[in-house]
Amino acid sequence: MTRILIADDHDVVRDGLRALIETRGDWTVVAEARNGQEALELATATQPDVVILDYAMPIMNGVEVARQLRARRLRAEVLIFTMHDDDALIRDALQAGVRGCLLKADARSHLFEAIETLARHKPYISGKVSGALLDAALDGRSRAASPLTPRERTIVQLIGEGRTNKEIGPILRISIKTVETHRASALRKLGARNTADLIRYAIRNRMIEV
Repeated sequence: MTRILIADDHDVVRDGLRALIETRGDWTVVAEARNGQEALELATATQPDVVILDYAMPIMNGVEVARQLRARRLRAEVLIFTMHDDDALIRDALQAGVRGCLLKADARSHLFEAIETLARHKPYISGKVSGALLDAALDGRSRAASPLTPRERTIVQLIGEGRTNKEIGPILRISIKTVETHRASALRKLGARNTADLIRYAIRNRMIEV
């Protein structure tokens, strides 16, 4: 029996994925999460075989959740589920230890293949993500690459969601001083002057939903 966790902040998406998955008698959905923090906690508690993570979730995006799952040495394979096939996202996901990426537009026709492949501990990349894009993600040659590190991107996302440094620290399990260091680095790299500039960056780069 393949045990699956679904994490997406939209009820209709989770319901649709569950409906598809439950047509398979040898698969079961062990938990559903509405945000990244909940996904991390539930994955730790239920120990699924495959975790389906929406990229653009509140609190922690799918890539940060995947990074923390790896840090906790959970055996689950991660499938990033996203609307966007941009190279920066894929590169960050691969660097975080993600072995699967599926576009939401491909879900109906490719979800089963993706889960089956990951359950065998083999990598799966959605058919619409081109080989050239994957190559760029793997070797860092992407022209559209973000100047931020994955951790800086996560902190910018949380700032965009209105989180304070004091709130971000416990979420990412880092000190407030470390949050401040990453925030200052993000400001410098982006040429931003203040929090408002970081929020605008997060919106432009689809890191938060408005």
